[in-house]
Amino acid sequence: MSATPEQPSDALQGMFKFGQSMAAGFLDFLNRQGVSPAPLFAAVPGFAQAAQAAQNGQMDFSALPSMPPLPQPEAEVLMALQKELAESHARLWASLAQARPGDLVAPTIEPAPGDRRFNAPEWSASPVFDYIRQAYLLNSDYLNKLADSLPMADGRAKARVQFLTRQYIDALAPSNFAATNPEFIQTALDTKGESITRGIQNLLGDLEKGRISMTDDAAFEVGKNLALTAGEVVYENELMQLIQYAPLTEKVYKTPLLIVPPCINKFYIMDLQPANSLVRFVVEQGYTVFLVSWKNAKAEQAHFGWDDYLEKGPISALQVVRDITRVQKPHVLGFCVGGTILSSALAVLRARGEEPVESLSLMTTLLDFADAGEIGCLVDEASVAAREAAIGKGGLLYGRELSQVFSSLRANDLIWQYVVGNYLKGKRPEAFDLLYWNSDSTNLPGPFLAWYLRNMYLENNLRVPGKLEMLGTKVDMGKVDMPAYLMAAREDHIVPWTSAYLVRQILGGDTTFVLGASGHIAGAINPASKNRRSYWVSDSQASVPEEWLASATEQKGSWWINWMEWLKPRSGTQVKARTKLGNARYKPIEPAPGRYVCERA
Repeated sequence: MSATPEQPSDALQGMFKFGQSMAAGFLDFLNRQGVSPAPLFAAVPGFAQAAQAAQNGQMDFSALPSMPPLPQPEAEVLMALQKELAESHARLWASLAQARPGDLVAPTIEPAPGDRRFNAPEWSASPVFDYIRQAYLLNSDYLNKLADSLPMADGRAKARVQFLTRQYIDALAPSNFAATNPEFIQTALDTKGESITRGIQNLLGDLEKGRISMTDDAAFEVGKNLALTAGEVVYENELMQLIQYAPLTEKVYKTPLLIVPPCINKFYIMDLQPANSLVRFVVEQGYTVFLVSWKNAKAEQAHFGWDDYLEKGPISALQVVRDITRVQKPHVLGFCVGGTILSSALAVLRARGEEPVESLSLMTTLLDFADAGEIGCLVDEASVAAREAAIGKGGLLYGRELSQVFSSLRANDLIWQYVVGNYLKGKRPEAFDLLYWNSDSTNLPGPFLAWYLRNMYLENNLRVPGKLEMLGTKVDMGKVDMPAYLMAAREDHIVPWTSAYLVRQILGGDTTFVLGASGHIAGAINPASKNRRSYWVSDSQASVPEEWLASATEQKGSWWINWMEWLKPRSGTQVKARTKLGNARYKPIEPAPGRYVCERA
């Protein structure tokens, strides 16, 4: 790449100004979000002199003027970051300007591990697009560091700024726009423009659906090639159906298992295909399994609140399980918010003097919401009050909005990847069962959501004994004292594993903690049949999560095996499997997976 003597300074100044314009636009974005870290986005005059010095081989930025007085150490931090940005842009321009045609130039900055946006050879083959992507990465790094350096005492507010920073940066990626994406250009040339036509058709189709297509929707149907484990719906009410699964072994453990999945998603994440079905795995281990299938809320359910989900969910399900199996203390398993609902229901039953279950297992569940992950960044007093005013007395949070919230937590993977693939390259997404489930969103009753957001995410009341009243009873999670198996995922961005670990300090019984690899879904749904990934175990009872991890040993394979080793000794003797599902009182209503899970939002 050749350049005249005037070009490096002009281009370097231009790219640095682009970085400043990103920061200025980001400031406006944050201001509209109610955040105003204005002192960190001061302009940097005098950059041309510094760029000229860089052109002459002198990495001397003494030409940069002094910053206006700022509280220490903010001024020093800001000056250091701006100097680092200027030096980085100077190195970038120098490396590209001095390269000859055909030279392989080592990049000044690399994408973060796992960032696949710039993997295509078209980005590095052209010095123009190589420059664009590296300049974007430099400016992105600058903005992230600015957000990290904000002098904010409120940790949740700072986390929100960091989250919004990532959203802004992800949206501005040159890969998202036709004019700055060489893959779009090359694909259009290779297909003689057909990719542009297909992209427009894909966009129009998604506009009709009201969402971005992540998978081939026509490839899947619940009950046909998803949620295939055989069983019967043996009970239903306005909020849930209870499924009893057919045995797959001649004998089963006497103690059955009740599963309570999250109500913000559909249950078949736990029963996708036979090879990756947690439900089928447990049935194959010799258990009588029951599962709550939540209703996809409509206008008729718009008035239901937290207490209704406890009473009509786990509490009603436990009564049916006891009646059918004649076992007074079943095992129970809760996943994500299903675990929070289940634990709350058990606290109510313990307050009534009952001993409701033999053991409690929780997958990626929060009971202490002090650090609620990236979802916590979206919850503040203003947003909760707005929900309370709009739907807190009755109404629905529609599944489309809920899905958009969760997709925004991983925008590059769940939004922009498909914008580029579907609309710029004109591709059709491949068939993928997990992404079909992810797109199969659910509605939530407004009173339930508003109560949950305020008392869990905003005020963190559940961990305080006697603070919350549920079903007319003051609850104390310390009274939930049955043996508990707690599973978290190390890379979980929805339920941070360090927060899931704090459940050990809240429950009153003996706890076993296991840490799975990967994230919220892939870490939890890690099929034993494939036995991939790994998990960490330790006998340590340390109160600090990191101390527990320091003593833990890594085991290869699925944590499901470890869970079974924990559960089976607590499950009693084996008895002849029940071939007839339900009983005289709770007769089968319809085959699994039932009609509730098939209702679309």
